[in-house]
Amino acid sequence: MTTLDDLYAGQGQSPWLDNLRRDYLRDGHLAELVGRGIRGVTSNPTIFAKAIERGSDYDEQFGDLLATMSVEDAYWEMVISDIRDALAVLRPVHDASGGEDGFVSIEVAPALAHDTARTTADARRFHQLIDEPNLYVKIPGTAEGLPAVRTMIGEGRSINITLLFSVERYDEVIEAYIGGLEDLAAAGGDLGSVRSVASFFVSRVDTEVDRRLEALAAEAGAGSARAEELLSLRGTAAVAQAKVAYELFRSRFAGERWDGLAARGAALQRPLWASTSTKNPAYPDLAYVDTLIGPDSVNTMPDDTIDAFLDHGTPSRTVDAGTDEARRTLERLGGLGVDMADVARTLEDEGVASFSKSFDELIQALSDKANTLGPGA
Repeated sequence: MTTLDDLYAGQGQSPWLDNLRRDYLRDGHLAELVGRGIRGVTSNPTIFAKAIERGSDYDEQFGDLLATMSVEDAYWEMVISDIRDALAVLRPVHDASGGEDGFVSIEVAPALAHDTARTTADARRFHQLIDEPNLYVKIPGTAEGLPAVRTMIGEGRSINITLLFSVERYDEVIEAYIGGLEDLAAAGGDLGSVRSVASFFVSRVDTEVDRRLEALAAEAGAGSARAEELLSLRGTAAVAQAKVAYELFRSRFAGERWDGLAARGAALQRPLWASTSTKNPAYPDLAYVDTLIGPDSVNTMPDDTIDAFLDHGTPSRTVDAGTDEARRTLERLGGLGVDMADVARTLEDEGVASFSKSFDELIQALSDKANTLGPGA
């Protein structure tokens, strides 16, 4: 038993890998991680950009694909190939867990984040192309993404809602899921076949809030009481907000409305803690893992964070400890001039822009490579 196994068996939290590379599939590394307790995989455009650009693993397939399709279509074919192979590795976990875990996520094109109709069409297309029960299609949790989420859930398709940075938007995501299940029930669909996670980003919140705290402290004057108070709150916002989000999760998935859906086989939409690597080296390497452990949740971790948890993680319940204090922390931040709603808007815009930039740069790099391969490559 590893600490990852203990995390799931003892605390009900599923550890997933926030990375996907072709060499992990070819050399058995992903299967090895599954054997050590990893129960799912998430990916995004930045992850695939790094995987494709890092070496020659994709060159042969890319050259073959260029004979019949555009560079962008070839990119998606390579991504889908990796997703299919990862789905096969995780399928035993999916079956053994009764459909709770063993998922692999593919994200719709980042340029569609503010286009409801095209996001809906793209998500539907992926589910049709990759017709596997352990596929999650990721839809950004933008205002325009929420109707697409409800439509997809209403069609009986499993969805991972990503880029969530505020409790308020998370509440809207829960509503989209529950509303979608009600639509599916009204149409006579099988609620038990649908799964969803809501990916709540964590460390990026501290990065942005810390930046604002330091700017406010500089305005207050070094060494002043206000500056000291501001600086004392660095590194507290992300976990505090996640704890409040978990409390919301527990309250929304309870009561008459939810109980009626659960009686028809509906599964919880689990909160998924994303962006859990520590960006500030002054913070503990498991600052966003050890503090957010609790049942019916997921933590998706990059490789280094997984290694750290295997080495010295503490699999004990923490996510619902100190929730009142977490709420007070958020109130203090607001009182000191940190607008958490504006933080969320900034991070959502930056997240969409970052994924779009990664995608565009990768397509340009692939186009350059295609030119070097020559006609008929």
